[in-house]
Amino acid sequence: MQKNIALIYGDCSSPEIVTQAVRVLDKVAEKFGHTFTYTRAYMGGEAIDKFGDP
Repeated sequence: MQKNIALIYGDCSSPEIVTQAVRVLDKVAEKFGHTFTYTRAYMGGEAIDKFGDP
């Protein structure tokens, strides 16, 4: 199975949480032969800091 997954960083999802979620998903992919492609997305304060718009 191949899936595209958005990693949404923002005010309520600290980088540590997203990092650990990716580790879990990578283990699932390894065990069951899946392929996950991750794309980073921004929201909230981090989006404002990066792009000037939430």
